[in-house]
Amino acid sequence: MSRTKEAPTRSRIAERIQQNAPFARVNGASETFSGFESEDHEQGDDDQWEKDSLELELENAVFGDELGFHEHLREHGASRDRHIRPLLGPSASQNTMRNDEQDDIQDIDDADLFILDSGPSVKPLPPTSHLDQETSLDDIEAAWHDSDDERIVVSLQTNPRLRKLRNYEDEDLVNGKEYIKRLRRQFERLYPVPGWATQSRTKRGAHRSRQGSPNASDDSSPRSHVEDDMSVDSCALSAPPLAKLLQRPNALIQQRQNVPKGKGKLRPEVIDIRRTKDVGEAQPSAITSLGFHPQHPLLISSGPASTISLHHISPRPPNPNPLLTSLHVHSTSIATSSFLPPSGSKILLAGRRRFFHSWDLETGRVEKISRIYGHQSEQKSMERFKLSPCGRWIGLVGSQRKGGGLINVLDAHTNQWIAEVRVESRGGVADFAWWSDGEGMTVLGKGGEAVEWDGRQKKVLVRWVDEGAVGTTVAAMGGHADGARDMGGDRWVAVGSSSGIVNIYDRKSWGAGNQPASPKPTRVFDQLTTPTSHLAFSPDGQLMVMASRWKRDALRIVHLPSCTVYKNWPTSSTPLGRITAVAFSPTSEMLAVANEQGKIRLWEIRA
Repeated sequence: MSRTKEAPTRSRIAERIQQNAPFARVNGASETFSGFESEDHEQGDDDQWEKDSLELELENAVFGDELGFHEHLREHGASRDRHIRPLLGPSASQNTMRNDEQDDIQDIDDADLFILDSGPSVKPLPPTSHLDQETSLDDIEAAWHDSDDERIVVSLQTNPRLRKLRNYEDEDLVNGKEYIKRLRRQFERLYPVPGWATQSRTKRGAHRSRQGSPNASDDSSPRSHVEDDMSVDSCALSAPPLAKLLQRPNALIQQRQNVPKGKGKLRPEVIDIRRTKDVGEAQPSAITSLGFHPQHPLLISSGPASTISLHHISPRPPNPNPLLTSLHVHSTSIATSSFLPPSGSKILLAGRRRFFHSWDLETGRVEKISRIYGHQSEQKSMERFKLSPCGRWIGLVGSQRKGGGLINVLDAHTNQWIAEVRVESRGGVADFAWWSDGEGMTVLGKGGEAVEWDGRQKKVLVRWVDEGAVGTTVAAMGGHADGARDMGGDRWVAVGSSSGIVNIYDRKSWGAGNQPASPKPTRVFDQLTTPTSHLAFSPDGQLMVMASRWKRDALRIVHLPSCTVYKNWPTSSTPLGRITAVAFSPTSEMLAVANEQGKIRLWEIRA
């Protein structure tokens, strides 16, 4: 169609060139024109000047000719085929060759006119291992499919970080779908599937298998349900959730039939202590409260970040000391948190507020206790409290310092006010410690004055003064069943001061009738040079930890009853930091130490 339009145009242009040219060649002869047309040319419009070789070459260079047009068209088609045929595959190449041979495309099938690019072929993979079959999610219907996943090709040899995804050494190319599956498999190797996810997946798979089985029946016996539950428990890869742990206490209680009762006697001066895996990751703030569950291997931690974390103490890989659950309290900097003994089914937590919270672990309910009726002016903050070992009482350090200091005692179950304990001391209450039987407490003022209060009689039995006290800061009691029976049975009472001096008293000979007003300490420890902030006795009464948060690595362990400080630990390379909390496990085999960086270090003590 284009040729019919171009032919006359070229002829007229050639005529104009010949008419305007001052010279023209006719049969090789040169002839001169005066600029006017000749008479012969005027007589016939159909007469054409014959084109010589120079004119034909010029016309061919400017406009091209028919032979060159078809030749360039064939070259363009060939170059296009060279780029397309390698991507289309052999079948598509045959279709392209067949199209080149035909002049008309009417006889070609519609399927041959459209070609789907499926990407380069991928080397078939060997059968997956047993681990892949267990962790595969192919049986779960995806909510959305991406068609590009099968077209993407990933090289496992080029990137060194992807070589761990290979099934064999020479494997290189995998498609996008297989690449996603192997990434998921590697992730689950590093971070095992939680118990709740494994349980849900197992139940769903069992339900599908029962529906798809040709021999499946509608009858389900109780024995089958028991077997399903047992299979779920056996394939769990991590610690069970908190509700399951509390509903089945045997899952957390260590089997100790073959282990003798008690840890055994510890040697003085040298202690066998070894570091285990840290508890969780670093928290966003310092950890100011730390405590073990009285029955289960659980550890509670909290701090100014307004979050309580509950970890399962299990140092074994692949997921040591996993986080079970956490609770965030809005706009409350948590100062103290503790399990409610003896069962530990509740957690009490408080900050510098006029209220505190009670978290029931069995039901998940959080209750807010906002006030103490009749004692609101004396208790403006509930951040400092301690629970009695029997689990019946809560002791709150009052905020009023007029006439000394006071302790408000509440019922742990009804949260009602029961009694108050006053100490005549300048500056108020420094600290207090419950007796081991929970029937009384020892309260110390900041001036060194101490009182022994009996909760059964609701009165103070005796008063005594700490020797050489210069700003009492902390107090603790330990060594059960060796002290005075009428004052809780605790043998040891330790008192720390702002100078770093720690006095320890032997209460074995003390009593309501022969309590000395100014007792002599059994031993005075001067290893700390900054104010003492933490004192803790092990439940078996063989160890005491004293620490100060005002200096790095300021911690010492004391052996009891020899009252000697261990010299082999901690060392200069022990990563303690600025200590903010310490706690012993109920079996006295674990020591947890928290610091200002939000890290919890865990050590195992061996006899």
